[in-house]
Amino acid sequence: MKYLKFILPLALISFSVSAQQTTIIKQDEAIKQMVNEVSVKNIEATIRKLVSFKTRHTLGDTTSTTVGTGAARNWIKAQYELYAKESGGRMTVQFDTFTQPKASRIPNPVFLKNVLAILKGTDPTDTRVYIVSGHFDSIVGDVMDSKADAPGANDDASGTSVSMELARVMAKHSFPATVIFMAVCGEEQGLDGSAHVAKRAKAEKWNVDAMLNNDIVGNTHGLDNDIKDNLHVRVFSEGVPTGTTQQQLTRLINNGGEDDSPSRELARYIKEVGERYVDNLDVKLIYRRDRYGRGGDHTSFLTQGFTAVRFTEMNENFTRQHQYVRKENEIGYGDVPDSVDFSYVQKVARMNLSVLSNLASAPAAPLNVTMPSRGLTNMTNISWEDPKDGKKPVGYYVLMRETTSPFWERKLYVTGNSVKLNYSKDNFFFAVQSVDAQGHESLPVFCR
Repeated sequence: MKYLKFILPLALISFSVSAQQTTIIKQDEAIKQMVNEVSVKNIEATIRKLVSFKTRHTLGDTTSTTVGTGAARNWIKAQYELYAKESGGRMTVQFDTFTQPKASRIPNPVFLKNVLAILKGTDPTDTRVYIVSGHFDSIVGDVMDSKADAPGANDDASGTSVSMELARVMAKHSFPATVIFMAVCGEEQGLDGSAHVAKRAKAEKWNVDAMLNNDIVGNTHGLDNDIKDNLHVRVFSEGVPTGTTQQQLTRLINNGGEDDSPSRELARYIKEVGERYVDNLDVKLIYRRDRYGRGGDHTSFLTQGFTAVRFTEMNENFTRQHQYVRKENEIGYGDVPDSVDFSYVQKVARMNLSVLSNLASAPAAPLNVTMPSRGLTNMTNISWEDPKDGKKPVGYYVLMRETTSPFWERKLYVTGNSVKLNYSKDNFFFAVQSVDAQGHESLPVFCR
């Protein structure tokens, strides 16, 4: 884990011992309590229950009460509604319904349903929305085979269990901003469920500040490389934002920032906050939108201009993904629950919860973070505006790092809306984030 050097009067306190700087990180006790409530027993029970529906193929049975995608989504909705009873009326649950037209993996138009549990924010002036998602559909070797057993324990009952467990824990608490816990359909057929929600969010002008996609987060053994790893999780984030115009790309090339898209700032935030609350977990920043030549539900949100990332285990076991359940040459195939490391899923869920809770509790990010380019100087002037939504920050952190560093290296606390630094903008990158009195930080905004 790479620690930041802090100069902070709030929740993060630093001091020097000998010539080396040691950082003491004060955790929010309420968030730490929620993190500890994330239950490995509940996660395992959720994954095994989803597997019990035999297959959750998007084109499968929707009428049975015990088998198929219809039974699965009805059960997920009922569980969300059970959690919502603990929310004091703040959480509502809905099917997000739509008809998916004919496509390469959809032979005929099909009526589909996502499941959304919406924990409404308590601040009427705060419009921010945070989304955590997993997909509940499953497939085998033939993506069009809707009849065969497709347990989908890791892909993606594991991600769905993260979303559901967070809803169970967080429903009992309140946050200024809104949090949506999603279980989406149709991922394997073409990201259909997430695409519908993302388009709806864009059309209805949801202020989606971040979307966290959990997809394949339950395996800790890469069979072909025989690497066993329950200490790391990958977070994939795009560099140049999807939908960047030519004018924006020219500005990006001229001034740098190829590694500072909003999604990449989210990834850095996840590493810092997730490792603050979850022991023995190293968040690995992967500078790709997704795995090589592959995609996931966060892509739907990136396409609509939202900030989004994907979580995935470090070493995938491809004998357990998109396979018919069988045994060949003493090797088991099929995405069965016994191949899932439930304690590892618990870690990933705890990381998600710590990030969502901090973001939903923090002030909104500062606006118009800029540094002037006129004049030749080795000093750097940075200015910004207070956020328009929600509570006003008590202060701001100015983040800085060398241009070759993947992580923010220093945080400077400022109470005003500008700062003059004795560091050259030629040699360092800068960002600014809002902070409240309890030390909850917004996402960093890169200086333009």
